[in-house]
Amino acid sequence: MTTVDQPVDVLLSDGATVQLRPIRPQDAPGIVAMHSRFSERTRYLRYFSPYPRIPERDLRRFVNVDHRDREAFVVLAGDRIVAVGRYERLGPQAPEAEVAFVVEDAYQGRGIGSVLLEHLADAARRSGITSFVAEVLPANGAMLRVFSDFGYQVQRQFADGVVHLSFPIAPTEATLEVQRGREHRTEARSIARLLAPRGVAVYGASATGQGVGAAVLGHLRDGGFTGSIVPVHPSAATVAGLPAYPSAADAGLPVDLAVVAVPPEAAQAVVADAAAAGAHGLVVISAGFAEAGAQGAAAQRALVRAAHAAGMRVVGPNCLGVANTDRAVRLNATLAPRLPVPGRVGIFSQSGAFGVALLAEADRRGLGLSSFVSAGNRADVSGNDLLQYWQDDPGTDVIMLYLETFGNPRKFARLARHIGRDKPVVALASPARPAGVGDSAGPDEVAVSALFAQSGVIRVDTVAELLDVGVLLAHQPLPAGRRVGVVGNSSALTGLAATACAAQGLTVADGYPRDVGPRAGAAEFAAALAEAAADERVDALVVVFAPPLPGQLADTEADFTAALPAALAAGKPAVATFLVGRVPAGVPAYPSVEEAVRAVGWVAAYAEWLRRPAGTVPELPGVDRGAAQAALRADPSDSAGLLAAYGVDVVESVPVGSADEATEAAGRLGFPVALKAAAPGLRHRLDLGAVRLDLADAAAVRRAYAEMSAVFGADVLVQPMVPPGVACVVEVVEDPAFGPVVGFGLGGVATELLGDRAWRAVPLTDLDAAELVDEPRAAPLLRGHRGAAPVDRAALADLLLRVGRLADEQPRVRSLTLNPVLARPDGISVLHATVRVGSAAARPDTGPRRL
Repeated sequence: MTTVDQPVDVLLSDGATVQLRPIRPQDAPGIVAMHSRFSERTRYLRYFSPYPRIPERDLRRFVNVDHRDREAFVVLAGDRIVAVGRYERLGPQAPEAEVAFVVEDAYQGRGIGSVLLEHLADAARRSGITSFVAEVLPANGAMLRVFSDFGYQVQRQFADGVVHLSFPIAPTEATLEVQRGREHRTEARSIARLLAPRGVAVYGASATGQGVGAAVLGHLRDGGFTGSIVPVHPSAATVAGLPAYPSAADAGLPVDLAVVAVPPEAAQAVVADAAAAGAHGLVVISAGFAEAGAQGAAAQRALVRAAHAAGMRVVGPNCLGVANTDRAVRLNATLAPRLPVPGRVGIFSQSGAFGVALLAEADRRGLGLSSFVSAGNRADVSGNDLLQYWQDDPGTDVIMLYLETFGNPRKFARLARHIGRDKPVVALASPARPAGVGDSAGPDEVAVSALFAQSGVIRVDTVAELLDVGVLLAHQPLPAGRRVGVVGNSSALTGLAATACAAQGLTVADGYPRDVGPRAGAAEFAAALAEAAADERVDALVVVFAPPLPGQLADTEADFTAALPAALAAGKPAVATFLVGRVPAGVPAYPSVEEAVRAVGWVAAYAEWLRRPAGTVPELPGVDRGAAQAALRADPSDSAGLLAAYGVDVVESVPVGSADEATEAAGRLGFPVALKAAAPGLRHRLDLGAVRLDLADAAAVRRAYAEMSAVFGADVLVQPMVPPGVACVVEVVEDPAFGPVVGFGLGGVATELLGDRAWRAVPLTDLDAAELVDEPRAAPLLRGHRGAAPVDRAALADLLLRVGRLADEQPRVRSLTLNPVLARPDGISVLHATVRVGSAAARPDTGPRRL
């Protein structure tokens, strides 16, 4: 959320950065200076007159706003104001406001208008304004396009030579799609400028050839970088055999990227020098920033602020560097002396140490690399930025990520869901799980893997597994199903493969495993592989081979590697565990049977996800987002009012503290009633005596209250009785990798103890909700068990959709528990709801665009 004292950095359409913040009275000289730089045409289109200078009275009004009925934002490039946008409410408490903005000529056509409109609309909505009006000259086509291209339902009227526009500013799917499309293009462009520079300046390379800077410089030079390399050194004439300059601008060469290997205290000077040379980005190899403590964190913030003010993005600090193997670029701006061969796999590593291991292992396995980024402290550029870039990169087919933390988990899940439909995303990610909330500790490790799978991400646990899957995806097609044909020359190995298939949820195809025997030669082995590859019952092949005894076969029959191409003839994926010889290119080889089968299992699950319909986020009747926000403002603990705004009714529950209050409440609600201990963890504990049901009269209520209060305390809840059903639990928690997630399971101590919950990230689609209902191990109880009638699972799915919408739209809600929810053949009853509310700070991946 943009507030009066909180500037934000935003990306323009060309990938450059600027700052946006609310206007201040002291901005008056900057506004005058900007106005003086306008062309006559810009002045005329904005003010409908030449307006050569701003009168003092107008200037005071421009820069003094109340940040509610009148708001204005300025956009700064460095310390210079280059644009201003404002709205003004059309009357006291009026739902409409007039909006206008103007951009300095040199910055027009770079997306500033759309960014201003996003932030103005967001601020206006928070002030109770529901629609904007604007007046634009017909000749101002650029301004008209800003409004019409935003996705709003714009109404136009032409009168008195002016186009009058009006439109509601509530977010819609159309406006979100436009906003996210622009976000994608700007972030992808900002990364493209880093990975394909025309020239690279290296700061901190010693003339002696020692140190980090010299190492990166050497790798740039020896890697055959096709652009200019500019060593920057205060005194040396040459560094590493290349001409050196005291300033990057002195070289007179295009410099798009600056590699920084200087101490933190010298970084600010480097930013200024690189900006003067026209650099678009910094790759900060240097350590000693946020990872070194509070002083380093302050230096890191100052570095990023200065870089953004100069229009640059930052990779790092404390990173390994960036690389691009495109033959037109050949960029190795990393500490790794050798890169993998060029290929079609993009790799992101948050950790420099893991980045070294990833590159070395990819090189050993022959996994071709398209581009590589190590983000280090991830002060600016993150894995999400790389996802945006790789989404459209024609040179990348597979994306591999090593992630230690998630800066914007909702955005990661959203991007992965979208990108995974076109390019597989493999992630080594083990974020810490959230602390327990309510009756649940949130998703466990199994559920976390399911959450990744829901987003189409193949989650692995080790660097070796990351490469196992990457090699298979890079070299082989996706399987059409889970049926595996196992072929080998050892009954022990084929049996081991069959067992491993069962463990990975794969099915050994009918007629397999097929053992050709230890005496079979290469020709017989090839024939068996060719037959299996052509078998319609087989979706993937696992080839296992044990070497024959010395002298057992003639040389012509011992070349088993030559038999493997037969496994590829039908275009089905094949993996091999080949204990002797080199496996030919194109067949992923693994040191053990289990590793080979595990890779097939992961890829088969991803292929299965691709075959499933994506699902839709349905419209839900009876949802009033504004009423929910009003309920939160009035009483953050009012879970019933909050849920009612999303069409979820909670059975009335009356808190009492004495027998008299209990009998009075029971009389008002109507007998029979239930009494429950008030503590959230006890409200469903019938087994402990904390719940008493079917109390038919006042005497029964008094007796039950006396017994319960003696054990559980005076605070008791009184509820009307509802028809019985299967007890279920619905939860919302914040997950560090996915943001808000919705959990569903059946109620009871046993299911809670076993963690029998299914989880999905919001926003929920119709398919997500249906799968949540069916996924828990105890779900057969909902479909009718041992003669019981099936419950209304559609009503449960509708409840989950509504809870998911609430979690998605109300960032103040940190957790929510509905326990129990009674499911019956004729519907559901929500008996209790507990909500935990936090501050009103904006949730990442919501609101207007910002870095």
